[in-house]
Amino acid sequence: MTGDYITYNDIARLLGISRQAIQKQLKGKIAAGKVKVKAQGRTEQILYSSLPIKMRKRITAVKEKVAEKAKKMVSVPKKDINFEKELWAAADRLRGNVDPSEYKYIVLGLIFLKYVSDSFYQQRTKLQQWLNDPSNKKYYIRDEKSREKMLEDKEMYKRESIFYIPEVARWEFLRNKASLANIAEYIEKAMEAIERDNPEQLSGVLPKNFVRLPLEPHVIGELVNIFSRITFDHTKEKEKDMLGRVYEYFIGQFADAEGKRGGAFFTPRPIVKLLVEILEPFENSRVFDPCAGSGGMFVQSSNFLKEHHKNPNKISLFGQESNRTTLQLCKMNLAIRGVFGKIEFGNSYYEDKFSDLKADFVLANPPFNAEWDPDRITEKDPRIAYGTPPASNANFMWIQHFIQHLTPNGMAGFVMANGDLAIGGKEGKIREKIIKDDLIDVVIACPPKLFFNVSLPVSLWFITKNKESGRFRKRNGETLFIDARDTFEQISRKQVVFNEEQIQKIANTVRAWRGQSSFAEATEGQGKKLKYEDIPGFCKAVKLEEIEKNGFVLTPGRYVGIPEEEDDGVPFEEKVKALKKDLKGYFKESEKVEKEILKNLKKIQ
Repeated sequence: MTGDYITYNDIARLLGISRQAIQKQLKGKIAAGKVKVKAQGRTEQILYSSLPIKMRKRITAVKEKVAEKAKKMVSVPKKDINFEKELWAAADRLRGNVDPSEYKYIVLGLIFLKYVSDSFYQQRTKLQQWLNDPSNKKYYIRDEKSREKMLEDKEMYKRESIFYIPEVARWEFLRNKASLANIAEYIEKAMEAIERDNPEQLSGVLPKNFVRLPLEPHVIGELVNIFSRITFDHTKEKEKDMLGRVYEYFIGQFADAEGKRGGAFFTPRPIVKLLVEILEPFENSRVFDPCAGSGGMFVQSSNFLKEHHKNPNKISLFGQESNRTTLQLCKMNLAIRGVFGKIEFGNSYYEDKFSDLKADFVLANPPFNAEWDPDRITEKDPRIAYGTPPASNANFMWIQHFIQHLTPNGMAGFVMANGDLAIGGKEGKIREKIIKDDLIDVVIACPPKLFFNVSLPVSLWFITKNKESGRFRKRNGETLFIDARDTFEQISRKQVVFNEEQIQKIANTVRAWRGQSSFAEATEGQGKKLKYEDIPGFCKAVKLEEIEKNGFVLTPGRYVGIPEEEDDGVPFEEKVKALKKDLKGYFKESEKVEKEILKNLKKIQ
């Protein structure tokens, strides 16, 4: 999409009316050839300059209004519950007709820039106080020139895990240039300068396409003003997390705006949290995600340690991502959280960057039902020990990839398309061998609409290499099935989520089955043991023999049965009597309506 064209959806979003209303307004003018339209895939794009002048004026007025609102937002800083939503609403309206897949790198890049700049300023202020304080024997410097030199010493920031930010990239410098026509050039130079001074973590990571994109200078300037509203104290964890929250919220909104493409880089947070809550990563563990996306699995693993009073930095993260721009998103996302790992670029099928890695935990949401080329790997590849999946579907390639990268006591948790629970043929044989090796620990059926704009129902698979490792009770020859299809909270017509209570309900069911305590209680030293029991319609612990009798199918609904109906205390005979009475009433009403219809038909004749 270029700046010369605009879609019906973009016009509708800017003017706050329906797409159908826009089509109705333009239909006659398009037919008359006054408004020029071209097809781009399944989307129709309209030549912006051919739009009626009144419509163009309305669009310009909306943009000016949004820009004015952005200025007011900056003048009244706040961090309430709707904070991210307000920021998103303002940033999105400024987007105009730029494709969200390109716009996201501009917006997320600016949020990153604001974060590292704030962090730098706060460390600099602290350092300044130490250098000027005669009572501080470690840092005090009498000579002013020497003090100024020390303030620009990169090592003084690096040792505190803070990026050194050169003057041309500092937020206040850029904010003072926000009204200039060449603000995009200043921002690109800022990104280049930060990468140059922090090559180890950021080389080739930051976006540098501000000049190329068809964004008017005032739009980029107003984005700078919008994000100037974010001022956080980086010495407080809650304040640091706020910016991470904004970044994550924006990634989610861009995923929604991009539709099905969005699922390639973003896994909704409730799914990620449930995976991590069940795996329970520990300090000094190795976590691997071979299809890393924007890094949500890594962030949540670190958060899990923090929430349970462990050191969030004592975890080794390894990842691979085949989309270079998504890899940039991932590295920025991790840097904003102060989380670092080894994330490599490459296609996991054909160039496994971590072929020797054995991880304690594998967490992943691979691309579903993707085509691949089996001829590009050798028959001796250990990742196809259970069989070579067909070229038309790589799902079981991913599953074997996860298994291959686990330590002898390792565990994997991943998202998979529901079809693989019961598929036959070559893939069914692979699944059968995995089940016979007693690797399937837990399977959870999820409700549809968990992903943005994708109604495809998914399941969560948990694989354990050793069911008698000593971490939990021995579970040899046993698998837990959970049917969570009716466990959700509806947040919009097209999306559902697991809320916190539902996440803990499912996770505690798994913990109870594994013979654990509730994790929250255990970390507080109380360790109240949970008691597991099968619940019809929700969960059931199943022996390997029963799975074999069912043709090695892993669909939870096949095993958990249907929920028991609650006894309302009304005897069956009374229910039948009431039903008969109701039916008689319905029949009488039906007869009355039928006579009325016939009467009206006679009038027409």
